Amino acid sequence: MTGPRFTAKKRLGQHFLVDENLLGVIGRLAELSPDDCVLEIGPGLGVLTAYLAKHVAHVDAVELDRQLEPRLRERLVGCENVSLHFGDALALDLARLAPAATKLVANLPYNIATPLIVESLDGLPQIELWCVMVQREVADRLFASPKSKAYGAVSVLVQLASEKIGFHPVSREVFRPRPRVESALVAFERRPLPEGFARIKRLVVAAFAHRRKTLANSLAISGLVAREKAEAILERAGHDPRIRAEALTPPEFAALAEVLP
Repeated sequence: MTGPRFTAKKRLGQHFLVDENLLGVIGRLAELSPDDCVLEIGPGLGVLTAYLAKHVAHVDAVELDRQLEPRLRERLVGCENVSLHFGDALALDLARLAPAATKLVANLPYNIATPLIVESLDGLPQIELWCVMVQREVADRLFASPKSKAYGAVSVLVQLASEKIGFHPVSREVFRPRPRVESALVAFERRPLPEGFARIKRLVVAAFAHRRKTLANSLAISGLVAREKAEAILERAGHDPRIRAEALTPPEFAALAEVLP
């Protein structure tokens, strides 16, 4: 690369992938094939983007930081199957921007990883497989078990919508700047969304919004349903009315959403 030195922006959660030895692991976990169309969020300096371009039919890469454009375009010279898009991935209509993409493969910026994954579950129905690099703490949350410290809203929603197919710890040494935390690659495949997923999502977000409260209290504080009514519904469903959100399994949340008003 001949472009000027670029300083990562901490406020954008930028930690650029620089070790190309990891690319083969990403390709394997993402089950890349020549016919694939891939959506990449946060291409950064284009290391992963260039690798994807060599292995799939098309890449739609979405980058927030316009200052990276010269470096990206320099690295991607000759990659005619890459479309660069500049903007906030959380604000863009990604389904319209990359309608053919069936895989989301990305080193996700730390500050948008969780909301982007959650919104993609129903907001990007064409995505069949995710292979994302995230903070190890976030990776552990995605498929955490009920009653564990890591279990939360994102755990419930991801597990209702997908199944984990791969996991690979990632050293902080593969990034520049070197982050203070470890990372991990997580791959998961879509399974059919339960009916009324939007309703389930509202319930789950409200349930974990006040984690130290009982589930009934949390739902009441969030304005979803009165505490007394929530307690009665929980009791009819066979749960202790004083239960906390982290005690319910993902299928139990889906069942609860069906009976809440």
